[in-house]
Amino acid sequence: MKVQRSTFLAVTGKSNLHHFHSSSQRIPISSELDSREFVSQLLDRKWGLQSPASPIQQISVSYGKGIDKFSFLNNTRPHLGDEMSKSKQGSSFYILRDDLLHPLVNGNKARKLDALLPLVEDHKVTDLVTCGGCQSAHTAAVAVSCAERGLRSHLLLRGEQPDVLTGYNLVSTMYGNVQYVPRSRYANREEMLRTYADLVAGEDGSVLWAKDIVEGLESMNVAKMDDFPSMKTSSRKVLIVNEGSGDALALLGMFRLVQHLSQDHLLGKKRPVKFVVDAGTGTTAVGLGVAAMSLGLPWEINSVMLADTLKNYKRHEDRLIAEFTRQFPSSVFCSGLDMNQMIKWIDRQHPRKFGKVLEGEVEMCRKIAQETGVLVDPMYTLAAWETATELVQDEKSSIVVMLHTGGTLGMFGLAQRYKSCFTNLKD
Repeated sequence: MKVQRSTFLAVTGKSNLHHFHSSSQRIPISSELDSREFVSQLLDRKWGLQSPASPIQQISVSYGKGIDKFSFLNNTRPHLGDEMSKSKQGSSFYILRDDLLHPLVNGNKARKLDALLPLVEDHKVTDLVTCGGCQSAHTAAVAVSCAERGLRSHLLLRGEQPDVLTGYNLVSTMYGNVQYVPRSRYANREEMLRTYADLVAGEDGSVLWAKDIVEGLESMNVAKMDDFPSMKTSSRKVLIVNEGSGDALALLGMFRLVQHLSQDHLLGKKRPVKFVVDAGTGTTAVGLGVAAMSLGLPWEINSVMLADTLKNYKRHEDRLIAEFTRQFPSSVFCSGLDMNQMIKWIDRQHPRKFGKVLEGEVEMCRKIAQETGVLVDPMYTLAAWETATELVQDEKSSIVVMLHTGGTLGMFGLAQRYKSCFTNLKD
């Protein structure tokens, strides 16, 4: 398993929160605050999810030979907290069932939207524009979340409309307004998003990017938002969210999750943990890493690279951290942070071009589902499952925890695209 250590871009600076945050959401800057106090105040805000909790289960791994090299058993009520050290771990890993957070908005998509959605409501945004692939779980999550709050979503999907709408593509179409964009135009995402948002806003509307809600960089747009009651009822406030919610604001949901998991009755603050997560954009892994480091947790984030090169993942990591330290007071916790020992960017066990399913992977997903009741997909979460299974073979000092990032509705799209892989399933 090829491993690449993360680098950390040390950036310090003061926050520009006064334009957007109410007094209840402002974070005072004080050199006397330690990292945990900083995180506690950082998370003192409204959230989209009622609770950061999701079920934690324990997967036991047995090793054999041949096609049945591995077999699995799920303990849905494992010992946690102090009881973890008393119980026999053996070859097993824990799985955080974020796929159960919401029927349609689950996994890391729900975590990324956790802090954004209340801000969207507070600032009376009327329309949200974002983009993704044809079977994007992100666009589906945005569409459902907006519809639940009475907002309009506009989803720019890459490529052509499929012959049969299914999976996340169907969800996006049912809940939002879908436009299919040629790949050549989609390549310039920023221009594409801004152009479409301007059309939605019209002449008397306003357009903001998600980062502007926190940074308050666009003073003209801020004024328009603050003056919303005096504007015509036909005016629209349009918010642009990057593909995959790849904004620094999305990291707050990971902070909330890490703080929750580090409670003594769950994983605790002293126990070494090897976290495993599959990486699309890599935002989830960065959020977990920065949060764990800020809280001083002895955790290691193993991020399985799926959709990009190591160079681009590290570039995205640096951009997110730089953006985060601009948006929030960083002097308390950023000075001295070293991400080298926190995030490992690793190759998946069976590298391939993103979007391709290899022979035997659907069968493995079926085996896991039948033996454990956990549905993983061959595009994303199977890679994390395989890595967790590999880690527990030799791991003695740390517990292994896999974050289930959801995405299971994507199986419907894969079944349409890779018909032979699904029609040939046999016992």
